Amino acid sequence: MSVGIHAFGGYVPIQRLQRKAIADANAWFNPGLRGLGKGERSICNWDEDSVTMAVEAAREALGGTGVDGIDAVYFASTTLPFQDRQNAGIIAEALHLGSDLLTMDIAGSQRAGTTALTAALKAATGGDRVVVAGGEKRRTKSASPMELTAGDGAGAVVVAEGDGAAKLLGRATHAVDFVDHYRGQDEAFDYVWEERWIRDEGYLKIIPIAIAAALEAAGVTAADITHFCLPLAAARVAGMIAKKCGLSDESVRDNLQGKLGEAGSAQPLIMLVHALEDAKPGDKILVTGFGQGCDALIFEATDAINDAKPANGISGHLARRREETNYNRFLGVNNLVTMEQGLRSEVDKQTGLTTLYRNKEMLLSLIGGKCSECGTLQYPKTNVCANPNCGAVNSQEDQPFSEMPAKLNSFTADSLTFSPDPPAFYGMVQFEDGGRSMLDVTDVDPAVGLEVGQPLRMVFRIKEFDTKRGFRRYFWKATPVTELGTTQEGA
Repeated sequence: MSVGIHAFGGYVPIQRLQRKAIADANAWFNPGLRGLGKGERSICNWDEDSVTMAVEAAREALGGTGVDGIDAVYFASTTLPFQDRQNAGIIAEALHLGSDLLTMDIAGSQRAGTTALTAALKAATGGDRVVVAGGEKRRTKSASPMELTAGDGAGAVVVAEGDGAAKLLGRATHAVDFVDHYRGQDEAFDYVWEERWIRDEGYLKIIPIAIAAALEAAGVTAADITHFCLPLAAARVAGMIAKKCGLSDESVRDNLQGKLGEAGSAQPLIMLVHALEDAKPGDKILVTGFGQGCDALIFEATDAINDAKPANGISGHLARRREETNYNRFLGVNNLVTMEQGLRSEVDKQTGLTTLYRNKEMLLSLIGGKCSECGTLQYPKTNVCANPNCGAVNSQEDQPFSEMPAKLNSFTADSLTFSPDPPAFYGMVQFEDGGRSMLDVTDVDPAVGLEVGQPLRMVFRIKEFDTKRGFRRYFWKATPVTELGTTQEGA
């Protein structure tokens, strides 16, 4: 029985911090950072994290799939927002997938993404239809090489029975407790060992073993591989491994270091999605994940690949960018520097868990109402129809709003209310099919602002941080719609 990837999607935050800004700020202490000061890295907005990015990638993947129903959601990350609350469950709620499914977090290693993918492929042989999503937002020490080489992003695939867009040919895992870096319990940052030792004893010895086993399991030769995805920031290592394994130089994929950076355990899924966007029927894709060993998986693109390609994907999100040169802002919104945030920031933001549970569909899934009597849409849902000419009682049916296009009726840019990244933008959002709501607007360039009537789409984001208790409250916000290949200014 064959299994494969039936749909795929990706997400990269719109903001790109210029590495030169990081190097210029810290080269006084470590002049060697200037050697890494080329290109740019993706950075989350203050209201984004690994969960919100995974939701965006999964939304795109599910938008292009013909799979009916989802049986499981696997979420891979080493930067899970909650240690004791299932993060995959938040994703499932945001995607409005129902409760009759398995949700699972997979963490603890940089190969968590490929481990989740492997587990999903095994589950698919039993008939399960699985969303595999990986998202990563890693905190880094100032003036560290990782601060320049890391990046934020997410990738997602839908795995099910049948060949799909890319069928699995073979896979292998070589597990060994090789510690190139680690992050201990309650530690904020990774501790990294010596680079040359990691390369010579880790990458060059462990990865080829897994690749050789995967090639044998797939029944193909190294020369048959069209796309080789090695999710490492280290320059030239992919070429060295390709040569050692007999892979062609042309098969080595761009590791996206110049445009995105390395998104940790999500990087294998990001590179896989990027390769699938470029793949033609018959192309063979080898994707690896390194971390306490190595996973290697080989897929072959089928005739269905062209119809499965997402509207945006990784390529589209890389083209949708806004340049950021303010290094201090990056430090501030990531809590890497202690800032005076004012008295308004001290308001208690405790979330009533009873209220959250009772209203989870409204808050996490953006489910409103549609009157069964007159057809009026409204958000939030109420017991009485909002149409003054109707007024029907208990007539509301569930109406999803998260995928509905919208426009901006009015807005305010508020610099008095507390926001981690002022000013706070919010306004009246009019949904295309009916219904309106006052919502926050995110990813706005303050230099450009907003315009009444401009198109918006809904995005799942962090509403507030309860820093006293370590809780993140998620909700939906509106964001300006931009064309692919443009910045916000060119939209």
